[in-house]
Amino acid sequence: MADRVLAMNLATLRGGWGFAEAVDGCLRHSITAIAPWRDQVAAIGLAEAARIVKANGLRVTGLCRGGMFPGDSAASRAAAIDDNRRAIDEAAALGADCLVLVVGGLPGTSKDLVGARAMVADGIAAVLPHARASGIPLAIEPLHPMYAADRACINTIDHALDLCEQLGEGVGIVIDVYHTWWDRNLAASIERAGRLDCILAHHISDWLVPTRDLLLDRGMMGDGVIDLRAIRALIEAAGYHGPQEVEIFSRDDWWKRPGDEVVRTCVERFAIAC
Repeated sequence: MADRVLAMNLATLRGGWGFAEAVDGCLRHSITAIAPWRDQVAAIGLAEAARIVKANGLRVTGLCRGGMFPGDSAASRAAAIDDNRRAIDEAAALGADCLVLVVGGLPGTSKDLVGARAMVADGIAAVLPHARASGIPLAIEPLHPMYAADRACINTIDHALDLCEQLGEGVGIVIDVYHTWWDRNLAASIERAGRLDCILAHHISDWLVPTRDLLLDRGMMGDGVIDLRAIRALIEAAGYHGPQEVEIFSRDDWWKRPGDEVVRTCVERFAIAC
């Protein structure tokens, strides 16, 4: 079994650092695996971001994000597919392990959840040939059900795995503890993901009690109620021994702290809580 590796999702460092500053901060703390967001890459330019990655020997564990497939018109759905093809190209330029898909929720004023989920399957199928040709796996990230309406209508690992089985080679999943820790079928779902060899990424943070904002108040590992070690054990038993990627959206806490403090705390908590 390989040594455990800490990766940094650059959303965790949105408080004050751009792409280059975040990379420098990670390197100061011996972190050499990152997962940037497309807007962070765009701000510095794809070519420059790719140069920084290559020059520093970084592993890009994922690019965030593609998806958002449902639309209330054929034109909007086609635009989403075009944008996802561009995202695949960006992931390839960065040498990313995968493109993370936040698949999208109900389009417009729709209440047709079944229809939205069908649009997701159709959208992934439409971009999958380009992803396969580019060597970029597509990583479906099931999100907590509170996001079903606006961000992701795929809400459990099992639902994401159903899509993996339907769509075939080149599609896998992200297991983000923030979104999946609550699921009574978590252990069985992770075991199934291992049998299908579908685990592409493992994201970590913590669920605070109380949570002040359902999007922007994720906790630092060890500050909440998620049994991170138990979930890691399940994921490793399923055959995944890749990086654990810290992804913390924290507008009123960690995003207000100095970047070096955030990175240092991530390293410390990874050692004791994960």
